[in-house]
Amino acid sequence: MIIVVMGISGSGKSTLGQLLADGLNVPFEEGDAYHSDENVKKMAAGIPLSDEDRKPWLATLADAMRTWDANGETRVVSCSSLRKSYRDIFREATDNLRFIFLDGAKELVRARMAERQSHFMPVQLIESQIAALEVPDGEEDVIRIDISRDPEAMAEELLGKVKPLL
Repeated sequence: MIIVVMGISGSGKSTLGQLLADGLNVPFEEGDAYHSDENVKKMAAGIPLSDEDRKPWLATLADAMRTWDANGETRVVSCSSLRKSYRDIFREATDNLRFIFLDGAKELVRARMAERQSHFMPVQLIESQIAALEVPDGEEDVIRIDISRDPEAMAEELLGKVKPLL
């Protein structure tokens, strides 16, 4: 199974993804590592990515998911997956997929982003992510969790929901 921890930047995808992967004893993949150098440079310069910019990144991640699934591997992947069309690219790669949507107050996310050290995504880009987010209401393969709680408590709850699916 491929588990995609999704949400806007600063919602805790990497932190929760790593905790979840550790709890499942499976590899964690940082979705941002699959971005091209050009995308990273744009974001670091405060330039929001367009759908065109994201296409190769999403295709690369989808190819990796397809390979992991074909090999019978379980992975936890962090990826913003802001739009339904992006999530659908992953659904086309594998039907052995679950999304975990990190949902919460935008003010909390803004505060987290302001505290970040050494991350290429500047706080000013958070507004473009909020604007781009298509909340996955009604999508059956999505588990929603409120990000206002302690990451360890959220991971424990998610492990209880995900383990039976494996």
